[in-house]
This record gives sequence, C-alpha cells and structure tokens, in this order.
Amino acid sequence: MDTLGKVLSRDGTPIAYERFGSDGPVVILVGGALCTGRTEDEPLARRLAALGCTAVTYDRRGRGHSGDTLPYAVAGEVDDIAAVMESVGGRAALHGNSSGAVLAFEAAASGLAVTHVSGYEPPLTLDEIGVADRQEQADRLRALLADGRRGAAVEHFISGTGAPPELIEQLRRSPLWAEWEALAPTIAYDYAVLGDSLVPVDRISQIDVPLLVVNGSASFEWMGGSAALVARSARAGRHLTLEGQTHMVDPDVLAPVLAGFYANA
Repeated sequence: MDTLGKVLSRDGTPIAYERFGSDGPVVILVGGALCTGRTEDEPLARRLAALGCTAVTYDRRGRGHSGDTLPYAVAGEVDDIAAVMESVGGRAALHGNSSGAVLAFEAAASGLAVTHVSGYEPPLTLDEIGVADRQEQADRLRALLADGRRGAAVEHFISGTGAPPELIEQLRRSPLWAEWEALAPTIAYDYAVLGDSLVPVDRISQIDVPLLVVNGSASFEWMGGSAALVARSARAGRHLTLEGQTHMVDPDVLAPVLAGFYANA
C-alpha cells in the first residue's frame, strides 16, 4: 500500500513524501533537476517495492507538495533527507538520479544514518574546462531567473544537456513545459548542489558505507569517467555500466541492480 505523509525539516519547511512497500531494506530516492517525486522517482520506487524493498520518494524543497524556505542552502536539503529518514524509521539507503546523486553523496558524507548510497550518472566533471562551462551555464541561468524568464531558463538548462533545438521546440509544445517552468527556480538549487562540478574526491572519501555508482553505455561518454572516479574515491565504492542505457535509465533495468546492492552489500 502507498503511504503519503509530510514532515517538517529543521528550518520548518514541510517536505512531502510517499512510501511504497512495507518490507525489506528502506531506500529514499533523491530526484534530479526539474523533477518531483512522482514525475521521476515513482516508477523506480514501485519496481523496488516489487523486489522486496521499502522505497520512499519525496518532493525536494521548492517542488511539488513540499515547501521552500529562503535563502537556499545545500545543507537545508540534507536536513530534508534527514527528516524524511527519521519519519520512515531513522535509517535508510539513499539513491539519487543525476544531480540528486550528488545530493545523496553529500547526505551520506554528512553523517546521516545511511546504510548504503547509490547514484545514477552524477553530472560531475573531471577537468577545469568542464568547470568553466558549468559555471557559465549556472550564471546565465541565475540571470534569466532574476529577470523572471522561467521559460528561457528551462530552455537554457535543457540546451546545456546537449538537446538539439528541434527537440526543445517539441518539448515547449508538450504539457511538461508548464510544469518545468513552475520548477525553474529549483534548477539553481541543483547547480548549487553540484558546487564547482568537479568530482568532490575528498568529500566522497568520507562516506563510510557501501557506495554504488552506475552509468549507461549509451549515455554521454564523460559520464562513465565521472562515475568511475566517484567509485574510486569512496572507501567501499563500486562502479557499474549498464549496457544500452542512456541518461533516462529504464527502471526495469536499474531496479534489480539496486535491490541486490541494498540486500547484499
């Protein structure tokens, strides 16, 4: 049975969450940019629940049914995870997708009661060229948001992922676009989570629980190198490449890998 709930974070921000399943290891799913718990994480949560896990999705602050408190700080998002974790038993594994993976790693390194941590394609870079490009993207995004140009901010973000103009034009005509415009301010939160965008080797080395980082063979080539470095930086890290998967990973392919990791690591 699915269970809906809300919990207050340390700063009083209400955080909405949903639980799928009631047996097995508990895992909290941390979404990436332009996503809520239902739009991105629910399909994976349902598959994990079918495989014997208790999967928990939540709306990161500023999204969906959760509140927001300014000024934004990454530490506040770690507090949000801690609050959700406390509401579902006090200990849990964490799994993050894209920028959510970086947030999950930060939460694990912060000393929360994490049993395992996993991430799919954290968008971290390996060189200073990548850092400069990402900083330019972030600065432009913040300028667009400051001008109230949410649609332009969404377009700028999506084009930065390598999407061609014709695809962006199709997306503009889809029902998703209005939802993304509503979530546009939170893209700046994701850039804050990424920091300078380099793999945070020292920070990840502080994670003392099993870590798994996964990428897809059909995704951006640089994702594999980033994933491998994350795994090497952890005390108990593993790296896995899923054949044929893109950045939009198939939950049916990813879920068995994660369930096995949480059960056996």
